[in-house]
Amino acid sequence: MEKTPFIWKNGQWIAWEEATTHVLTHTLHYGTGVFEGIRAYETEKGSAIFKARDHFERLLHSARIYEIKLSYTVDDLILAAKDLLRKNGLSSCYIRPLVYYGFREMGLNPGKNPVEVIIAAWKWGTYLGEEGLKHGVRCKISSWTRIDGRMLPTMAKCCANYANSALAKLEALNCGYDEAILLNLKGTIAEGPGENIILVKDGKLCTPPLSDQILFGITCQSAIQIAKDLGYEVEFRSITREELFLADELFFTGTAAEITPIREIDGRVIGSGTRGPITERIQSQFFAIVHGKDNRYANWLDYIGNLHLTKT
Repeated sequence: MEKTPFIWKNGQWIAWEEATTHVLTHTLHYGTGVFEGIRAYETEKGSAIFKARDHFERLLHSARIYEIKLSYTVDDLILAAKDLLRKNGLSSCYIRPLVYYGFREMGLNPGKNPVEVIIAAWKWGTYLGEEGLKHGVRCKISSWTRIDGRMLPTMAKCCANYANSALAKLEALNCGYDEAILLNLKGTIAEGPGENIILVKDGKLCTPPLSDQILFGITCQSAIQIAKDLGYEVEFRSITREELFLADELFFTGTAAEITPIREIDGRVIGSGTRGPITERIQSQFFAIVHGKDNRYANWLDYIGNLHLTKT
């Protein structure tokens, strides 16, 4: 992980090495924080944040679900993110906003602790690897069940939720796979540890609804819109594990994973065993959009303006 000179914290610029917090920080002990994952891409017109407003609106929605009161608006946070990229000289990067309770008092009630807000950014390549983008990744159906909304709100991108994801990810890696797929309490498909799933069968796309305990994926919704614009039918419905095995194509969507094909699940080859033609078409269109090569989707990009050529 390549560090950058600055991190934005509570409206101030903090040196990377000085962006520390107390060991008794409430969120560190109880998981009471919310965050986002956002990417910026280099285009011919300069660096642009992909769907900045959608991501920061989701951050504020997550905070609202957890009754975390922020003094910043979506516009404030977008401006801070743009300033951060300019100040760090980043043209293509991953952006991590985090809202968390700091330290003043221990105990389950977070209300007496200060609300801290940070935005960090760094260069980060493809989450599941360049080979994964081209040829697909190998997945394992996790023995861990996706958390249910009656346990923790799955529509909130909360730090605590990702303990569930980490267990699934570790299990998959320990078993020799690239990524996990989690089922929900009903036994139908939920999502990956940090990705949504889209299935392709007979030229039609299908993905689980919110009621199947998934996070509302911004990249997923973007892929669905691209698919519709390309003329494909898309259905939101529950998907069984067996349907995954019989799919023509499968792919993950997510800020980190972008559009990554799935070529194998539990030793079963999916489709042709590599990136399928519909996946490739949607993937190619997605990357054309984020790099500013399709003006029909210009409103998906938020350009940051001139970069300061700050060196790390």
